Amino acid sequence: MEVLQRTANRGSISTGYDIDNSLKLESDNSEYLKAEGRPAGNQQVWTWSCWLKRTEVNNGVVAQYMFSAGSDGKLGLYFRDDSSSTGGDTIFIYVDEGNSLKWIGELRVSFRDTSAWYHIVIAVDSTDGTAADRTKIYVNGVQQTITFNATLNQNSNTRIGDSGGKLSIGAKMDGSYEFNGYMAEVVLVDGSQLTPTSFGEFDDDSGIWKPKDVSSLSLGNAGFYMNFDDSSNLGKVQTGTNQGNFDLNNIAAADQATDTPTNNGCTLNVLASLEGSNDITEGALVSTGKAGGGGNFNGTYGTMGIDPFNSSVDWYWEIETSIGTSGSDTDIGIGWIKESRITSGSTAYNNVYADGISRYSSQTANAAGDIWGVLLETGATPVMKLYRNDSLIYTSTHGSGGVSFDTLMFPYITVKGTSVDARLNFLNPASSFSIASGNTDPNGYGNFEFDPKGGYALCTKNLAEYG
Repeated sequence: MEVLQRTANRGSISTGYDIDNSLKLESDNSEYLKAEGRPAGNQQVWTWSCWLKRTEVNNGVVAQYMFSAGSDGKLGLYFRDDSSSTGGDTIFIYVDEGNSLKWIGELRVSFRDTSAWYHIVIAVDSTDGTAADRTKIYVNGVQQTITFNATLNQNSNTRIGDSGGKLSIGAKMDGSYEFNGYMAEVVLVDGSQLTPTSFGEFDDDSGIWKPKDVSSLSLGNAGFYMNFDDSSNLGKVQTGTNQGNFDLNNIAAADQATDTPTNNGCTLNVLASLEGSNDITEGALVSTGKAGGGGNFNGTYGTMGIDPFNSSVDWYWEIETSIGTSGSDTDIGIGWIKESRITSGSTAYNNVYADGISRYSSQTANAAGDIWGVLLETGATPVMKLYRNDSLIYTSTHGSGGVSFDTLMFPYITVKGTSVDARLNFLNPASSFSIASGNTDPNGYGNFEFDPKGGYALCTKNLAEYG
């Protein structure tokens, strides 16, 4: 079962308002949005809001920008991961006071949860008579403590709406320090310092912070709202504002995702590598074999687990292999892993295979571009079925041939061989996944190449109903 925490929205709450789409951003592809020539707005009072889900942390990159503004991007909000960050992956705030860079401070909390959505709000009012109230940060509806390095000078201009009109989303203005992950419901409100209740609310039953409809929110002269609903133009600004669209930098239609704050999708757990340091990219949906090839098995698992004995439905996901696998220098292991096997060490892969709940792709003459379907049939005697290009090739049954399922199982992938890719599809496919058909699960969720055979996509709406 999925565990819910108040501090991070995992998207399984019945909201009354659904977010359909998000934008998937990948630093390896230099993907970000940028606008120039925007009309001048209120440079002293404004609010920026965004829902986001991270997919790379502790990756050695100094910063991952949520947004920046000004001709040189001196105004910025970003995650920082270096010796300057207290604990790593903290949020830093820089504001440009009339072309004078000022480091406002840091949120000394590590934001490393890659299984959940965060709602981030920064609200600025340099006219406020109380210095500490001129810059406020909220995460999931709760105001955060800023460890101030400095405060904004009263009545200073911050260049958020200067006549140059430059603003970027998902990177610094020059395209550096790109964000890795998903973004949804990006809003800039011009001329108002708002609280997070303009954008979300606490669920009455669970106390979890959830989004609400912002389409009718007053945005001011230079504000904007983006919901990424148009895959042909993911820089589109919604109607009702005075703003033009954002330019796309290396963003394609495949970067539109259905992984959202109201239906969170399973991804690979970037914080847990069972037997090696995988390269996990494309929205945490691609696992690539590390340098060294040969005998290196690099295992990882999904962020969502299923109890195969107590779930009321079956579950389905897909994987595409990038090259033909030989079993010697290149191979991909596919299946499910027991919670009890999620330990570090060289025996993890062999233990999984010995359980009989995974299989080498090379054992079926796998070719480049083959797509595997993984169906978990739940009940008193769970069964895993593997399909290659929609043909059943392997069945693993609890209690038969030494196979034994746990009460909590996670999707599992292991990759052997340098530059071998396993491309995943739990709800929406990795950008490089070859989708031509567009099949959905019985609830209408997912975008699968083949019929999921009654199985449901691994997402929180399904987990909340059937998990």
